[in-house]
Amino acid sequence: MAEGGAPASVVEFEEKLLEVSASLPKRLKQCADYVAANTDRIAVSTVAEMAEAAGVQPSAFMRFCQIMGFSGYSEMQRLFRENYVGGWPDYSTRLDHLRDMGEHSGPRLLAEFVEAGRASLENLLKSVDPQALEDAVETLAGANLVHIIGLRRSFPVASYIAYALEKMQVPAMLHSVAGRLDSSAAIRPGDALLAITFSPYSAETLDLVEAVRARGVPVVALTDTSVNPLRKMGATILTVSEVDFGAFRSLSATLCVAIALSAAVGAKRKN
Repeated sequence: MAEGGAPASVVEFEEKLLEVSASLPKRLKQCADYVAANTDRIAVSTVAEMAEAAGVQPSAFMRFCQIMGFSGYSEMQRLFRENYVGGWPDYSTRLDHLRDMGEHSGPRLLAEFVEAGRASLENLLKSVDPQALEDAVETLAGANLVHIIGLRRSFPVASYIAYALEKMQVPAMLHSVAGRLDSSAAIRPGDALLAITFSPYSAETLDLVEAVRARGVPVVALTDTSVNPLRKMGATILTVSEVDFGAFRSLSATLCVAIALSAAVGAKRKN
């Protein structure tokens, strides 16, 4: 695999990560997936911490840095430190402190999830591209019928958008895989697809996006990492970064974007 030069910006880093990710072996793919979902951690974490979080040995993480074109982790970290605008202690650290206290009562867990949700909302305006949001509104408002798909963890977001659009009298259809029924034939020229999927991404959602893009149907994607397979499919990408708590991820910021997107589409159709 040709390793090439080091990216000169975070945008170039994301583009290269998307380019090399699909061809990486298992351990290096784990590094790529973790980095894609946690680029904010690079500036403030050691290589040992990043490797442990990705579930690999530090040597594997160093090899990943080299494949990305860097001499090592320090050079890669320097790129992100130059763009780092966070404070200290960050919200992930605060959550770690709460977990370390060892009290997992209902009120304690509620406090932890509130903290994760607040952190996600505070980062929201930095993670959503305003132009991409405008393009998404334009695409969905101009569609004859808005098709919506979001499975498993994404389903609450998809179902809320379908509910909101229905209340604003925007023609919309919520797709699912219940009964293994395929509703893709209902998507016609002049329609648009809104796909909600989070890393590691729903195979069914990606298949539907790929199928409708091949037919020239525009797609808006709401996802959690800027480096994702939807980019290669020509979708308009809305990236929303959420804070994890243990095995759970806050949906606070994602639902906020969903509400704003639905409201903007409804308002634009009435004009």
